[in-house]
Amino acid sequence: MPFARSPRPVSVAAVAEASPVPFWLDDPRRPEPMAPFAGSADTDLLVVGGGFSGLWTALQAKEADPERDVVLVEGSRIGWAASGRNGGFCAASITHGFHNGLQRWPEEMHTLVRLGGENLDAIDKTLARYGIDCSFERTGELGVATEDYQTEDFAEAVAVASDYGIAIEALDAEQTRARVNSPLYRGALRMPDEAAMVNPARLAWGLRDACLSLGVRIHEQTRATGFGDSAGADVVVTTESDAGPGSIRARRVALGTNAFPPLLRRLRHLVVPVYDYVIVTEPLSDDQWASIGWDGREAIGDSGNQFHYYRRTDDGRILFGGYDAIYNRGNGMGAQHDQRPESFALLAEHLVEVFPQLEGVRASHAWGGAIDTCSRFSAFYGTARDGRVAYAAGYTGLGVGATRFGAAVMLDLLDGKDTERTRTRMVRSTPLPFPPEPLRFPVIEATRWSLDRADRNDGRRNLWLRTLDRLGLGFDS
Repeated sequence: MPFARSPRPVSVAAVAEASPVPFWLDDPRRPEPMAPFAGSADTDLLVVGGGFSGLWTALQAKEADPERDVVLVEGSRIGWAASGRNGGFCAASITHGFHNGLQRWPEEMHTLVRLGGENLDAIDKTLARYGIDCSFERTGELGVATEDYQTEDFAEAVAVASDYGIAIEALDAEQTRARVNSPLYRGALRMPDEAAMVNPARLAWGLRDACLSLGVRIHEQTRATGFGDSAGADVVVTTESDAGPGSIRARRVALGTNAFPPLLRRLRHLVVPVYDYVIVTEPLSDDQWASIGWDGREAIGDSGNQFHYYRRTDDGRILFGGYDAIYNRGNGMGAQHDQRPESFALLAEHLVEVFPQLEGVRASHAWGGAIDTCSRFSAFYGTARDGRVAYAAGYTGLGVGATRFGAAVMLDLLDGKDTERTRTRMVRSTPLPFPPEPLRFPVIEATRWSLDRADRNDGRRNLWLRTLDRLGLGFDS
């Protein structure tokens, strides 16, 4: 039976008193903000954005060349946006999942799978090298089926993924429920090596500290506002902060702005901000955990078009998010969209559908945030201003791990290096643009409606979705 479309009053009550602060950021260990920037400065590399993309770029730049001067500016606080609001799923995939990559770049998937695995290993080693305590745990993941039709392709999925060196096994309903006890589960695909769990805010703060230890200059609460007049072979970026206006002249610039309005006009039709919502429960009792199991602590995602993702936290809660993916007309963004009570109540309703033994459990935290969605779901890359500016965007909610790879790509492009990464068609190609407003909003709404219908019709996709599939377009939560 498909998930409910509307919550019961008990589910509305379950989220009524939840804190609007993202759970990960509600932490006394959050560092004090770095000073904002004003005035003028010169640097070798300017990084715009203090999320995972920017932090990984700054860190890898200094590791590759300790003499390179690096400045990072962040419009708010380090890790406050998508990097501190996600579920903490650090996946090996750099293509937003194996299936998505195989559809788009079948001829290079062996390479992309290997590069993704190497990237996850490198994250693990970096955390150890700098002593970053962010609860990094290589749990693997379960892709669970909650409808019988979702298990029909399991055998083929196992055979294909195995051909590309991915460890994977199909579990039946009984085997799945032995790992995590939900009456909805009809089976699962278990991938023990494809994901790690992490506290994303403490990962961002740890990367910040690592950057500082190598000499990166970081300025928070400093907004990059545009490009100034070019200074010879350099790029000038203008800034604003409470300390005053600023101007930074850089030999190279890396943009890691996620869903926020890009400094480059060419990106405005390639990325749209889609809001995702999350709840975290109060700590569960020992009896409640005993009724669920989940001793493997795997990352879990279900198989619907409108899918949920969920995980255990270190202190015995469940984080439960996804399903709704809300686009606000005109690329609307802002704090006013971070709270959406109807989405929180729907998540609380669906959580109890997955785990009826949690009836009556309340949410301690509930929040939302913008995801940078592109039409191919996985990140795209490129340069501007004669190769002096690089960008990576469009991670579509699976950037905790993939941003490190994207940062390496940006540095390769800025340094003019011909590498295995930059030779891939994935890096060299660009997604199809979204239609402009006022057409964009109805197109996205029609797609969301069609995805809901497919979930309620045994996965059968209507003409609209099949047309988008043929065009290589899509919208993903």
